[in-house]
Amino acid sequence: MHLEQRRYKMYNSPKLSVVGAGPGDPELITLKALNTLKEAKVVLFDALINRELLEYAPQAEHVFVGKRKDKHRYSQDEINELIVKYALERGHVVRLKGGDPFVFGRGSEEINYAKHHGLKTAVVSGITSSIAVPANLGIPLTQRGTSESFWVITGTTTQKKISEDVRLAAQSTATVVILMGMAKLREIVEIFSHYGKENIPVGIIQNGTTANEKSGFGTIKSIEKVVAEKQLTAPAIIVIGEVVRESGQLKAVTENFVEYELKNSPFGG
Repeated sequence: MHLEQRRYKMYNSPKLSVVGAGPGDPELITLKALNTLKEAKVVLFDALINRELLEYAPQAEHVFVGKRKDKHRYSQDEINELIVKYALERGHVVRLKGGDPFVFGRGSEEINYAKHHGLKTAVVSGITSSIAVPANLGIPLTQRGTSESFWVITGTTTQKKISEDVRLAAQSTATVVILMGMAKLREIVEIFSHYGKENIPVGIIQNGTTANEKSGFGTIKSIEKVVAEKQLTAPAIIVIGEVVRESGQLKAVTENFVEYELKNSPFGG
């Protein structure tokens, strides 16, 4: 370690805390995460975090390092370098990431890089969108007698291809939650259809738990039409399985349809 780096380490106690910000609703963040933000000297934050959370780090410098589809302000290597740079210069760096940092968040990569450069590290888990977003609409990922397990899968791999795990999941009876999968929706539909799952319920929730939340419900057979009609886009979560029928919104749609059919039935209602 260089003399200058040792001096920083002695006086500034360089540290990285990788913190999960939750799915979008600013109230869905842990107390430990808020306390960590209050201690921060620098906050490096992602595109999907709620900016209101930055108010809990009033003494810190706020640096946007967000990445969206094909639009990266910084590469991952550059973010890693910024973490070390700010930690050595300022002390405690908080890397604020949407959802949980260890669920497709590359949090472990940043922790390992920081450790390799002599930084103290800590992880504060976040509420993952894969569970919280469906729950916000009344969709339980598991339910006795309906679903005994669930898969959480990235829709797009680092090679920009659909994950092979989607094919495996389509053959199970588990609930399937696909993150970052909107660009691969056609392929997802084709895979589930191939395994005879055309009538399995599907829910797609865009900007879940936020004021801009939008959702659409259908089946594997109809979901692409629903997405087009509702103009649903990324960031969104795709939930596939019988548990989707438990959604309050889907139940309301179904009840309204049944009521309409009864009123207009030639047999009365």
